[in-house]
Amino acid sequence: MRSINESNNFIYFTLSLILILVIGAVAREIPGDDLDFLLKPLVLNSFVICLISMKFSRGWYLYLVAVSILMLIAILTHSLFDSSHANVAMLVLMLAFFHGVFQSTARQILMSEEIDNNKLVGSIALFLVMGLGWAAIYLLLISFNPTAINGIEYSNKWGSNFSVVTYFSFVTLTTLGYGDYSPNSPLAEVAVYLQAITGVFYMAVVVSSLVSAKKS
Repeated sequence: MRSINESNNFIYFTLSLILILVIGAVAREIPGDDLDFLLKPLVLNSFVICLISMKFSRGWYLYLVAVSILMLIAILTHSLFDSSHANVAMLVLMLAFFHGVFQSTARQILMSEEIDNNKLVGSIALFLVMGLGWAAIYLLLISFNPTAINGIEYSNKWGSNFSVVTYFSFVTLTTLGYGDYSPNSPLAEVAVYLQAITGVFYMAVVVSSLVSAKKS
């Protein structure tokens, strides 16, 4: 962790997020729950890397630390008792953490007057955070309505659906819309078009920030 500093913090954070995506995908290919069990500590690991490396105000820092501690408790509870409530709690806490990270770091990345490689990677990290946050929303929708998204079956272990829901999230965020999965409830439909709008808006903000930084 000593090698993480302000010149490479977003690189490390982005790599931790990509690792989550890769492990989630591999977990679908290999039978058993070993990699599914590993996915939750990896999510917590990305929380820790974020807290160590990022600049936060005192309020946001305390908020994210509290969310991380609660996430650890939820992971242990779910592992020991296989509680459906703990499963939902993990998704809520994941969404809360990614929301806090995005809110507290977006301005320093997207509104910066100077763009270096680290901040450029940071804009990618924010995009990944957005996709993972929306994936948590879809997993919550499925938890309360198993038929909320066509083609995705409910599981009391969110790691089982993590990869496919994340795929659906990023396909929606980038407005690709392949059609292999689709919303099947009013709330899911609202979430899908709000995410598509958010993705288009984010791309516009990234391009404008890069152009303004280049001019300055």
